[in-house]
Amino acid sequence: MDPRLLLEKISGVFVPISTPFREDEEVDFDALIFNLGHYARSGVLGYLALGSNGENRSLTEEEKLAVLATIVRHKGPGQVVMAGAAYDAQRDTERFLEQAAGAGADFGLVLSPSYFRRQMTDEVLFRYFATLADRAPLPLLIYNAPAFCGVTISPALAARLAEQANIVGMKDSAPSGVEEFLKLTSPSFHVLAGSVGFMFRAMMGGAVGGTVSLANTFPGLAMELFRLGQARDEERGVPFQTRVTRINKAISGGFGPAGVKATMNLLGLKGGIPRRPLLPLTTEQQAEIKRVLMEEGLLE
Repeated sequence: MDPRLLLEKISGVFVPISTPFREDEEVDFDALIFNLGHYARSGVLGYLALGSNGENRSLTEEEKLAVLATIVRHKGPGQVVMAGAAYDAQRDTERFLEQAAGAGADFGLVLSPSYFRRQMTDEVLFRYFATLADRAPLPLLIYNAPAFCGVTISPALAARLAEQANIVGMKDSAPSGVEEFLKLTSPSFHVLAGSVGFMFRAMMGGAVGGTVSLANTFPGLAMELFRLGQARDEERGVPFQTRVTRINKAISGGFGPAGVKATMNLLGLKGGIPRRPLLPLTTEQQAEIKRVLMEEGLLE
């Protein structure tokens, strides 16, 4: 991909979009379309479809493709879509990336296989990601998310993968260590923060934005943090980072996707419920989130 076009299509805030479910746990596509309309007006660059906030592992293959197609069809003008791939068999990842490209996704975001995690050495993972990149019909980002899959992408492995022609970046969601990945930044390889909790710090070190859970509920706050990072405004950026970290911890830090959905519902968006085995928040847990949001001046 042309470096200027790549930078344009990857620099910004991506919503790791939540998949709303009705009370019967079926996907609520009307609710998803409603939320997309809200996000399209917020200024975010685009979406990560089928990430952890989207409850990827709780969707059937047919549902995944239908959700992705809905997001592509109803995105705003110029918005960008990443398709999350989280499979243990490489042939499944290859098939999904072909289908994602056919559906109109701009990028694939690939999580490390994890069921045989003891065998996921750097050499195994290098072959996995490199051969995926060779065959994929769309550019790929690698996804470092040890909290979800138990496999950590080492800086040495990331350095090798950054040299692959069709691997254009990575999303790092680990709580520490993004600085080592930022050293790999080049015109053909960029880093996105995977948490709003360190997005400003990451951008000060060279990250081009983030795919952050808070954008599901408060895209405006995520966009403001992004703008402060772009401006390298430490005077305002550092305290603002502290504030959004505090807000994010109250929403998804302890409650995960269920907390995100409950907050969306409080704000007039359509979060719906999580799919089992996840449970909706209790009345007490919802009240705790509401209390924090009221203290922050985000809810009356």
